[in-house]
Amino acid sequence: MSTLSHEIVRQCPNCNADLPLGALACPHCHSLVHGAELDALSRQARALEAKRDFAQAREAWSRALALLPPDSKQAEWVSDKVSSLGAAQNALTNGDGKQDHAWARKLGPLGPIAVLLAKSKGLLLAIFKLKFLFSFFSFIAIYVALFGWRYGVGIAVSILIHEMGHFIDIKRRGLPAEMPVFLPGLGAYVKWDALGVTRSQIAQVSLAGPLAGWIAAACSYLLYTHTGDPMWAALARTGAVLNVLNLIPVWVLDGGKAADALGKLGRAALLAAALAVWLYSGETIFFLVAAGIVWRLFTKDKPANDDWGVWLYYVALLVALGVVLHMSPANLAGNTTRPSVILPQ
Repeated sequence: MSTLSHEIVRQCPNCNADLPLGALACPHCHSLVHGAELDALSRQARALEAKRDFAQAREAWSRALALLPPDSKQAEWVSDKVSSLGAAQNALTNGDGKQDHAWARKLGPLGPIAVLLAKSKGLLLAIFKLKFLFSFFSFIAIYVALFGWRYGVGIAVSILIHEMGHFIDIKRRGLPAEMPVFLPGLGAYVKWDALGVTRSQIAQVSLAGPLAGWIAAACSYLLYTHTGDPMWAALARTGAVLNVLNLIPVWVLDGGKAADALGKLGRAALLAAALAVWLYSGETIFFLVAAGIVWRLFTKDKPANDDWGVWLYYVALLVALGVVLHMSPANLAGNTTRPSVILPQ
């Protein structure tokens, strides 16, 4: 006869470590045990919200809440979501609520959303946090003072677009995140809780910023080709340089988090790609990326398996930014003030 131990275990879907029965997060890699199911529930709930089926969406989020560690930020966010959906459902079905918010009926199908926003002050604060607005306008003021209003506002908006790339990618995964905070003269960051998020997901979130930054730089280059205004060329080059700097795989830069999902072979292949882009573009900054990759070849943080999807994402960004730098004029005489030193954000 055999007996079952209370230490029955299962394997973590991310790192394959053994887990005790009932574990919601892996104590080794901190990924969520039920990550795949949570992703499915999140997609289902958002689809139901889009159909204004708040009751079923609330039920889906409630099921997701049971699969999250109670003390995690994700659980706190989902709990708030469940409460806000309850308020939205009451606004649709409660007769008293309709009388209290008669003004909302004039908005037609947007009425329930307006009621929800009116009741959920925390949601409005999450979108328009004072520290976001204050830090961003301070950021703009410093760049305008240094480089003039056109270039100063342009580069501040380019950095905002980069940070919103991170923010949007985090939020679309159903994870809690704060609006970007800007540090005048240094850069910006998005604060979020990565508990239960896999290395690959963190890498994808990290690369979403440079992707948005590349879009901003490419748009600036297109505007330069249509207008001939050297300010747009300066913004294109500066934006591309800032985003390439962020792809250096060291410290807290975006490239550092992205390289965490690559093993030795993936990093070696990334080194070859970075050197190829350096030779194509002639831009020394890609040599710095390559140097950072060489260092990461010898660090002891390599996963057992490479995520080739992350590798392709990383390389595609290096190539896209290299094209922008190769095509954008490096030296333009004109009235645009440009910085001689560019700090990574």
